[in-house]
Amino acid sequence: MSGTAFVGTSGWRYPRWRGDFYPGGLVQRRELEYLAERLPSVELNGSFYSLQRPESYRRWRDSVPEDFVFAVKGSRYVTHMLRLTNVGVALANFFASGVLALGSTLGPILWQLPERVEFDPEVLDAFLDSLPRTTGSALALAREHDARLNGRAWLDIESDVPLRYAIEPRSESFRDPHAVEILRAHGVALVLADTAGRWPAFDAVTTDHVYVRLHGSTELYASGYTSAELDTWADRVRQWRDGTGEDGMPRDVYVYFDNDARGRAPHDAVALDARLR
Repeated sequence: MSGTAFVGTSGWRYPRWRGDFYPGGLVQRRELEYLAERLPSVELNGSFYSLQRPESYRRWRDSVPEDFVFAVKGSRYVTHMLRLTNVGVALANFFASGVLALGSTLGPILWQLPERVEFDPEVLDAFLDSLPRTTGSALALAREHDARLNGRAWLDIESDVPLRYAIEPRSESFRDPHAVEILRAHGVALVLADTAGRWPAFDAVTTDHVYVRLHGSTELYASGYTSAELDTWADRVRQWRDGTGEDGMPRDVYVYFDNDARGRAPHDAVALDARLR
């Protein structure tokens, strides 16, 4: 049995894509629907900048097929301001904001760390331990939201199912083997990020899924991927998906292109997805 590869883009609302990836005249509210007809997944990144509203999550879910998958980027308040410490209320607010309204389309939750957050074993272990492991436990945590979410919280789930997480460090200190041990102990994926050499590329596989973010191979957020580069990434994804790597374990693989500055992301994502099909 093989895993499944979910290829998509980091976000979908970019003016540069209009009249290029998106056909001229396509109304903005249908852009996600158009993307979801061509790709199996997308990384929802507005949740990184601010708490979204339940009606937004419901609208996004209603715009995609039932088997579509949203990866959700965790709040930067947790990662950049609190730096993974004393995060109880912030996590409650995040899960109460509507994330659970995605229902069966909810995929992994990504925590992107700033470069200044270095590896601290106690901090990392405590943070990962605080993450709810199922939608049921996430709902219980969401009920502890503070007054900011009064009247706008989503406190409902369709079923109690496992949650997946990925963490994207940008400090070389996470090269420490102890960091990998902690991630494996908690079943959290260590993101493999291609950042044109700007930040470290960690390639340790730490759980039953792999999370890849492609920010550009030669120019951060801007450069496209050549046909040869896409072939190489397709081979790597197949190894993880089909279990032909060292441990022989098939894994689900999530790959998101973030090289959107010149509109390359959706084209590269469609090209990689085609190779994997």
